Amino acid sequence: MKKMKAAVLYEPNTPLRVEEVTIDDPQEGEVMVRIVATGICHSDLMPLKGQVPGPLPLVPGHEGAGVVEKVGRGVTGLKAGDHVVLPVIFNCGRCRYCVEGQPALCSEVLPAHLMGTLPGGGRRLHRGGQDLHLFYSQGSFAEYVVVSERTAVKVPREAPLDVMCLLSCRATTGVGSVVNRAGLRAGESIVIYGCGGVGLSAVMGARLAGAGKIIAVDLLDGRLDLARELGADFVINASREDPKQRALEITGGGADYAIESIGNVAVMAQAFGSIHSAGTCVLVGAAPMADVLSLFPFEFLLGKTMKGSLLGNVRTMLDVPRYIDLYLQGRLPLEKLTAEYFTLDRVNEAIAAVDRGEVIRAVIRFD
Repeated sequence: MKKMKAAVLYEPNTPLRVEEVTIDDPQEGEVMVRIVATGICHSDLMPLKGQVPGPLPLVPGHEGAGVVEKVGRGVTGLKAGDHVVLPVIFNCGRCRYCVEGQPALCSEVLPAHLMGTLPGGGRRLHRGGQDLHLFYSQGSFAEYVVVSERTAVKVPREAPLDVMCLLSCRATTGVGSVVNRAGLRAGESIVIYGCGGVGLSAVMGARLAGAGKIIAVDLLDGRLDLARELGADFVINASREDPKQRALEITGGGADYAIESIGNVAVMAQAFGSIHSAGTCVLVGAAPMADVLSLFPFEFLLGKTMKGSLLGNVRTMLDVPRYIDLYLQGRLPLEKLTAEYFTLDRVNEAIAAVDRGEVIRAVIRFD
């Protein structure tokens, strides 16, 4: 058992409390990781605002990257000293989704996430005799985590962990939503709503896939400038133009694909309206669970398709190493997603900056 500090949520709409907690040694099939950096994603804000159900107290955080400290019994693929990134999706390899080649939908993941536990129901964090729950089975707003070995993907030492942490969620979600879920092919057009970390990663993914026209939509000119730098051919400021109408004009009747990366039902409807009659709209942003999306069924009769996407439908043990290689080759420039760095004791300040949209990516660094 080790003492450490973690940021704990005791009730929604209250600040996180950075406190001393204890963490158990890893058990069979688990690894302990010393967190070097963790991103703050908009999904982390949802339990803080009471927008998703789940048990409390909770340690948020799901974009961790760090160094393996200890391994439990039966762990053969990792050893102490390995650098790892911690994607939010693990897979059992046995359920119908894993067998069908869709491990991002693994049946074991959602129950563990909802209960705030490791696979199988375990909890390794405690404070004063009370168990602490883990957001997305990770809880990386902490100096150390214990996670399933299936969560940890090895990272080459030359890859900076304060950048690689984005591959735990945002970057993987953005690139995967274009390449895996949309299935964009060379020359096809795409409109991407939202130029935060996920949307800008989708822009990079579309460029890698050889998109013919990449259209980026946001409310902030600074983000649109970065989208253009990362590969967008056209940018639309939705505070000054109707993005749906402008996208139809640019593409001559609608894009082949649209990505919604915000989690706003009104924007989802705009994205759906931006594709042509045989086009596909992919919903990536996490909307509050009580929100309802309203669409005209008539549009589906014309042949439009709407899909959801969880973590870009990636196969983490295959795709994340590929994305790391692309980063090291300079073809996936994740470092251009301008970051502001915080220490753990400034976690509430960092969360506020993310909530106000002041930073594209906020990262807590522990070293």
